Amino acid sequence: MKSLRKQLPSLTALTVFEAASRLSSFTRAAEELGVTQAAVSRQIHLLEKDFGFALFMRLHRKVALTDKGKALSAATSDAFNLIAEAVTDLRKDAPGDELTISATVAFSHFWLMPRISEFSRQYPYINLRILSQDNMPNLQLGEADVAIRFGNGMWPDAHAELLFEDEVFPVCSPKYIGVDGRIKTPADLTSYSLISNETDDPTWTGWNEWLSSFSIVVPKKTLGLRCSFYTEAIYAALNGQGIALGWTHLVEDLLQQGRLVRLTDAAIKPRGAYFVVVPTRQRSKETANLFVNWLQIVLQEPGPQTL
Repeated sequence: MKSLRKQLPSLTALTVFEAASRLSSFTRAAEELGVTQAAVSRQIHLLEKDFGFALFMRLHRKVALTDKGKALSAATSDAFNLIAEAVTDLRKDAPGDELTISATVAFSHFWLMPRISEFSRQYPYINLRILSQDNMPNLQLGEADVAIRFGNGMWPDAHAELLFEDEVFPVCSPKYIGVDGRIKTPADLTSYSLISNETDDPTWTGWNEWLSSFSIVVPKKTLGLRCSFYTEAIYAALNGQGIALGWTHLVEDLLQQGRLVRLTDAAIKPRGAYFVVVPTRQRSKETANLFVNWLQIVLQEPGPQTL
């Protein structure tokens, strides 16, 4: 079998032909390629001489492809596009490439940021961009390369892989509750200020759902500070303003550090879970795959991580 090099005509001539056939003009092809019109005409002439037939019909002030020219045009267009796509994908994975990670504000703040430096130490050539946003980015439009989200695992045009399920339980500052251990059961919580946060996510667990799981009705007078975001609720608890609901993976470091304490052994599992999400209509970046693998390994490590 002959080598491709011997089977193919001049690649320079093919490049010129692709531009001339796509633009239907030798002049415009010359402008795009940064050469003279005469140079374009010469390359086309050499190509036609090599094939032994005409590729263009020279008309008054314009050119048109012959039938054989149209066949070659379709082939070169497909081949050049395929090469361009491959080059684009390879450049995405080149050292120094940017990896955009989207995570909810709470997950980014309490879990991801304290740990992401370890990923950077392992892969120093990857430039990271962290998007902290509760709204799901459009992965198909490239708004992020990978996302970490809480929900039911069903997002359009995206593949979601389960990271972990969670538990929800009451937490507060050690100074707020004191050391007398007055809270023994979930019912005891209603005597204290309960910090809540607003959310549009139906799978998110709030105080009403949590207490209802233990057949407890929440008296309106016990409701305390209401925050816009979960991060604000946790900081309010850290500052001794009441009791908030702690999610295991979000408050584990704060519990380990002694900045928050868990109240009662009572806990419930929320309806949703945390997922890592990647686009489905395009090939994932190799850097995104590295991040997903790293994420899964870290989450499998026992005990709270304080990297």
